[in-house]
Amino acid sequence: MRQQTNSLAQLALQKFKKNTWGVLSFIFIILCTLLAIFAYLIAPDDSENANQMHLSIHSKPPGFQVEMLKIPGQISEENLFKEWFFGEQNSGTEIPISSYKFKTDTLSVIPYSGDREQALAKEFVVSKTFPTKLSIKEIEKKYIQSKTFLLGTDKYGRDLLSRVLIGTRISLSIGFVAVFISLIIGISLGALAGYFGGKIDAAIMWLINVTWSIPTLLLVIAITLALGKGFWQVFIAVGLTMWVEVARVVRGQVKSVKEMQYVTAARALGFKNFRIIKNHILPNIMAPVIVISAANFAAAILIESGLSFLGIGAQPPMPSWGSMIKDHYSYIILGKAYLAIVPGLAIMSLVMAFMLIGNALRDALDVK
Repeated sequence: MRQQTNSLAQLALQKFKKNTWGVLSFIFIILCTLLAIFAYLIAPDDSENANQMHLSIHSKPPGFQVEMLKIPGQISEENLFKEWFFGEQNSGTEIPISSYKFKTDTLSVIPYSGDREQALAKEFVVSKTFPTKLSIKEIEKKYIQSKTFLLGTDKYGRDLLSRVLIGTRISLSIGFVAVFISLIIGISLGALAGYFGGKIDAAIMWLINVTWSIPTLLLVIAITLALGKGFWQVFIAVGLTMWVEVARVVRGQVKSVKEMQYVTAARALGFKNFRIIKNHILPNIMAPVIVISAANFAAAILIESGLSFLGIGAQPPMPSWGSMIKDHYSYIILGKAYLAIVPGLAIMSLVMAFMLIGNALRDALDVK
């Protein structure tokens, strides 16, 4: 029996490997996951939430380059692991400059002002601003560097590439948590309804039909307003609205499987209902659940983006693709459409990858 199970799994894996779009989507999702995990190590702006603002260089085009003076922040002993995964909290202040000049113990800089008139010079005392025992050349090398914004800057002068990279973490995490919540609730209620039937089935089906009749986005907004605005509240709200389809599929699968001979044999051996459901029924009905999970993952990303666009999703300064589109959709008619198109393309590509991998899994796990 074990050998047959392995052979069926291998056949499904072989069918999946033959699906080019499915394999490419899987690779793309893995790359996005790695980007999300190590976003702060890759992003040019490693400050917390990539929130370094430079209003003098706002809305600059991709490839914009400027000299940046970094004023070191308060030195504190931060956990290196925390900096890698949550950003550097005391990253200091960055000032875009047009030119600079050292005078004995003073650094005189002219802030960047674009095409406007030259800005007034600012002076910093070297011994008080920078760490001691550093020569002028060492200060120039470490704290005055040319910075290139590969995707340009947003309307607040923040690095758009860094915001998009860290926004990947928001979208993937909302998908994982929401799908996990929906699977726990959907599989539990669907298995109970399908296995026991009767009044339990009628009560659970009534709950499913009531939830199904309410528009998803409206229900998410209602739950979000009840729980409050915030990052974790969105996770719970999206997860609580996506279990219905899982429950319906699991219920139907359990009703068709519970009359099989191996289930009857398990009952005859005196196994408890919970053990029969967990060990004998659920492992044999997971194929359609896996396919639905991939589709729900894509739906969760879209719902979170919609909530952030409406202003009730992830709250600023946390970078979310939906909120980035909200902040810059008006720039489409101002000749700077890339500010809204870049996060829009990120949403489209990630959602399409999950939809394609869902289709590939459906074909690979099809018993026919």
